[in-house]
Amino acid sequence: MTMIALRRCAGATLGALMLTMATMAAAENTMTIAHLYPDSLTDNDVAPSLAHFKQLVESATGGAIEVKVFGAGALGQEVETGKQVQTGKLVQSVLISSGAMSSFYKNYQIVTTPFLFSSYHVAWEFFDSEWFAEFMGGVLETSRLRYLGTLDDAGGFVAFTNNKRLIKTMDDVAGLNIRVEENPAHVATMRALGASATPLPWGEVHTALATGLADGQFNAPGVSKSFKLWEVNDYTTWSGHVFNTLTWLVSDAWLSALPDAHRLAVVRAARESVRMARGISTQMSVVGWAESCKRFKACHVLSESEKAKMRAVTRPAFKAWITGDFGIPAAEVEAMWAAVAQIEAELDRRARERYLR
Repeated sequence: MTMIALRRCAGATLGALMLTMATMAAAENTMTIAHLYPDSLTDNDVAPSLAHFKQLVESATGGAIEVKVFGAGALGQEVETGKQVQTGKLVQSVLISSGAMSSFYKNYQIVTTPFLFSSYHVAWEFFDSEWFAEFMGGVLETSRLRYLGTLDDAGGFVAFTNNKRLIKTMDDVAGLNIRVEENPAHVATMRALGASATPLPWGEVHTALATGLADGQFNAPGVSKSFKLWEVNDYTTWSGHVFNTLTWLVSDAWLSALPDAHRLAVVRAARESVRMARGISTQMSVVGWAESCKRFKACHVLSESEKAKMRAVTRPAFKAWITGDFGIPAAEVEAMWAAVAQIEAELDRRARERYLR
């Protein structure tokens, strides 16, 4: 064998060795993310935002962190995968709905306060605020999980659908049997409005509406479009009485073991991806609402005056439930409400100073 051939052989062997070492390094720093949304990049906000996150992290770390995303519940349900993330060995990150978050951080239930936000702008500013970041430090203390960001679950603000009548006023809700998530906060809210609540898993909702087991339900308008709820319900009202969220968590044990530059790369990428997801989910809500108004027999956007009336009766009921039955101190509930109010006031102040001079 000639020297050139030997050098080529040695170079190939060295290259193969370096590739193997790089692969091993990537495997040692794999970030596996679990969520329940479809893997499709066109019918939800989670999959495309996580695809963007993967690109950002792998590029920023030179491939030292390999991001693997498993959607559609492939790795298990939220609480199950969340418990795996606590150790950080098999799954390093998870996105969890508001109903399941109390399994890891009890105080998160305060976020399910009815009519907590007046607009998307206020909600996003709140979830990105220093106050909320400090509040979410509690999940680290209770569950060894770090907070990366909040996405709008299926579009955030919800809309009622039902078979009985178009909801235009608070009185129109009274007497309806509304399917809710298996979340006692939603049950308390519906009862305060004079409706009865039937907790059901999502897989049973379409049948429940078709058979009359429930008169209606509420979810973001994009959900109405995706599941063609106009086939089983006649009326829809965009009430915005609940803002559904997805909380993005990461294993503290896994993240803390990374070099500082890589930890920062993960956080930076997450923050950008959260912003992307919000834009996508909002578009889905707007498109879903436009389609809903074409497909349902009638549609209505709840007026601010009616929202105020509903808020006046649902807030005290929610507070009684969360402090009495759920055991959250009233001071903590009021602190979050005050933080949201302060952010809304600050946004109004900025708008006046910057755009109305």
